[in-house]
Amino acid sequence: MEASTLEPLGTLLMQLGFGGGIGFVIGFALKKLLKIILVLLGIYFVSLFYLAHEGFITINYEKFSELYEALTEKLLHGGFTVPAFLTSHLPFAGAFILGLGLGFKVG
Repeated sequence: MEASTLEPLGTLLMQLGFGGGIGFVIGFALKKLLKIILVLLGIYFVSLFYLAHEGFITINYEKFSELYEALTEKLLHGGFTVPAFLTSHLPFAGAFILGLGLGFKVG
């Protein structure tokens, strides 16, 4: 085979390897970061409920409910779209998403 016929294959393999590697690293770090954020968020809410129970503060539960409903409405009815860079470079995006999933599972 000539070098010119192997060039697209080499580019494809490079995109798959790089995308998968970057996706794995980002997925691993994202899971670790989300764990830290969720622990801090849990501590925050527990402290809020404790302060409300002791009478130091009052919590407007209707406002919490409105905020939650608005967020779920946006998530369920297409508030977020796939970025254009993911659809323009399909081999890279596929490997990136696979690597992201594996990194998230391992992390």
